[in-house]
Amino acid sequence: MLKSAASFVFFTLPKRLPKNSLHLTNKTTIPGITLKQNRTMASSSNLDIGGIYPPIPTPFDEKENIAYDKLEKNLSIWNKAPLKGYVVQGSNGEYTFLTAEERVEMVKKVREMIPKDKLILAGSGCESTRDTIVMSEKMAEAGADAVLVVTPCYFKNAMTNAALINHYTKLADACPVPVILYSVPANTGIDMAPEVVIQLSSHPNIIGLKDSGGDIGKIGNMVFKTKANNFQILAGSAGFLYPGYAVGCVGGVCALANVLPNEVCEIDRLFKAGDHKAAQDLQHRLIAPNAAITKKFGVPGLKASMERFGFYGGPPRSPLLPATPEDTEKLLGDFRYSEFL
Repeated sequence: MLKSAASFVFFTLPKRLPKNSLHLTNKTTIPGITLKQNRTMASSSNLDIGGIYPPIPTPFDEKENIAYDKLEKNLSIWNKAPLKGYVVQGSNGEYTFLTAEERVEMVKKVREMIPKDKLILAGSGCESTRDTIVMSEKMAEAGADAVLVVTPCYFKNAMTNAALINHYTKLADACPVPVILYSVPANTGIDMAPEVVIQLSSHPNIIGLKDSGGDIGKIGNMVFKTKANNFQILAGSAGFLYPGYAVGCVGGVCALANVLPNEVCEIDRLFKAGDHKAAQDLQHRLIAPNAAITKKFGVPGLKASMERFGFYGGPPRSPLLPATPEDTEKLLGDFRYSEFL
């Protein structure tokens, strides 16, 4: 039996019990906030998140205000690519530098600017469980189809397996849309353990994981041990997208898809078509440009490369500094070497 969000338990659901066979009708109370649950989880378990998503950058003007006209320009281009949807307020969205109101407004604006069949996975993670629940509810109201929830990390040493399971269980019990776990150890210092993912995959409102760690053996093991729960795993980088598909990932959240949306989506198409040689060749070409806009030069590099490919990149928000001309030339060199320029 599922516990309310006010309590904590390790789930012991039967391994092959369909997620859509559960119905939550309890009223969950957390000190200070009251959250009503009265929904069938069928919509959660049936949400297919397979495909490619760019974690879209937040466009700022020279005064570091959000430039929604530039967002609309970028989306008008991305909407023409075969993307499954968008991650809004992920790491590349600089969500840590935005106010709570700005984070929700970004989701609302994107929902207004994209076709109805494109999904929005909204980054709702906060440091406290209470704030994450509230943020997730607000993003759902703004139009998110699911929430992508990064691990809390400020008290890193206290984020044990039990603490993480408790956090995500309380959230999933209360959240009105499906929850996707998000492990990004390069940013948080926390590499979510397979045991945590496997345990949480039994929850009817936790439908997947974005794994940015890149350990293909670990990802394959999690795919194998969660497959009875209709659990979906997304590769967290274009750098290991094809290997991710090979071990059972259903898609990817790829920063490079902001710059090369059609090329990253082509990996998805080629793999599903069984053309593994072409997929492997394209994967090889994507590795260096992907590293340039992630590990090497980060968000400033991503925004600089977007400018070169016809998108609006603009400045990052302080304290991040724009990419220097020298860094921009270096990262574009990786695109040239891989024959994208």
